[in-house]
Amino acid sequence: MRYNERELLFLARQPAEKAAEILMRLPKKGSVLKKRLVKLVVNFLFYFRTDESEPIGALLLEHCRIIKEEENVFSISFVEEPERKYCFECDSEEQCQEWIEALKRASYEFMRRCLIFYRNEIQKMTGKDPLEQYGISEEARFQLGTHKQ
Repeated sequence: MRYNERELLFLARQPAEKAAEILMRLPKKGSVLKKRLVKLVVNFLFYFRTDESEPIGALLLEHCRIIKEEENVFSISFVEEPERKYCFECDSEEQCQEWIEALKRASYEFMRRCLIFYRNEIQKMTGKDPLEQYGISEEARFQLGTHKQ
């Protein structure tokens, strides 16, 4: 995926699906938990110092694993770089579960699976492909089995 710094900053300023100040540890050796403002916008997780308006980093939530580590703690690691693991500690078990669910729903892969599921359901009910009217029904990205699931 291509994007530039200006586009990322613009995206970081958009309203968040979820945002909170939580503890975060970067994958660097010797990194410690630090309070960060974490903001989920579409499929990017931005993190900020609590007193700054510019993000200090962003994670693209694609091909990643979101795992509950222990009570109030979850991690994000990447399929292609499993050693690149970010840890997050929430204030409560409930907040931790909310973050895990929101992050799992934010990926393109999840949205694609939902689109294919609902496309098939609508087709069963109406006998028509709902994507046909947009001329995209044959595109590979909307077919089962063309992407890793």
